[in-house]
Amino acid sequence: MNYEGRVVWITGASSGIGAALATGLAQRGAHLVLSGRDEARLARVAEACSQTLILAFDVRDEPALGDAVDKAIGWKGGIDLAFANAGISQRSRALRTDMQVYRDIIEIDLTAQIAFSQALIGPMAQRGSGALAFISSIAGKVGVPMRTAYCAAKFGLAGYADALRAELSASGISVHTIYPGSVATNVSRNALTSDGSARGRSDKAIDDGIAPGEAARQMLDGIAGAEREIIIAEGTEKAMGEMRRTPDALFDQLAGLVANGYMEKMERED
Repeated sequence: MNYEGRVVWITGASSGIGAALATGLAQRGAHLVLSGRDEARLARVAEACSQTLILAFDVRDEPALGDAVDKAIGWKGGIDLAFANAGISQRSRALRTDMQVYRDIIEIDLTAQIAFSQALIGPMAQRGSGALAFISSIAGKVGVPMRTAYCAAKFGLAGYADALRAELSASGISVHTIYPGSVATNVSRNALTSDGSARGRSDKAIDDGIAPGEAARQMLDGIAGAEREIIIAEGTEKAMGEMRRTPDALFDQLAGLVANGYMEKMERED
């Protein structure tokens, strides 16, 4: 993918990986739709970019999402690439974690991201082109302690993306799943604890992690190179992610099932 002149929508764009993606894409000539809850913070990100549309809303608000989709598509006539990036992490033991924490994290990190992509795949399919990028995590490949809710959501997001990739394999829409390890953002500071409150402090692994700009560069290079799984990690985290990497041959096999009429056969049997 050449990003010059492409329309790219980023959720969770007000900070961290989302803001770094916005900056990196602006440098590559993309037109940007920036979304998040805080319009003022989005405006600060937009100052470093040209050709931006700010659409502030909560990703859990489906009516607001529908309105945002109409505005985003109407801005330049379509979305070429969408990053499902909004999310929140966790730092708490399962034995001590309120069930509401599971509901909140799964709603933000999984259900809302599915709703975002479901709203876009129809218009993309009609155009016969487009790309979706899902920000999962190494914790979406490996069950990491103190993150049971986060792992559940990120594993689920990866499963949705894999199935969607197969279904859309003949539609002109590409699907990319990104698995970051520790990136130096506020993810740990904002993570939910056992009662749903914000942790309020970072940790050494995150503080010493990959710079957001470098992580964004690797993500954009991976998408441009048509990589279906993009692992952004170092050291032990990278090794864990690579151990669980899905072979391209398996993705090809699933696409082959679709090409040979698997979905039509299932629908006839229904």
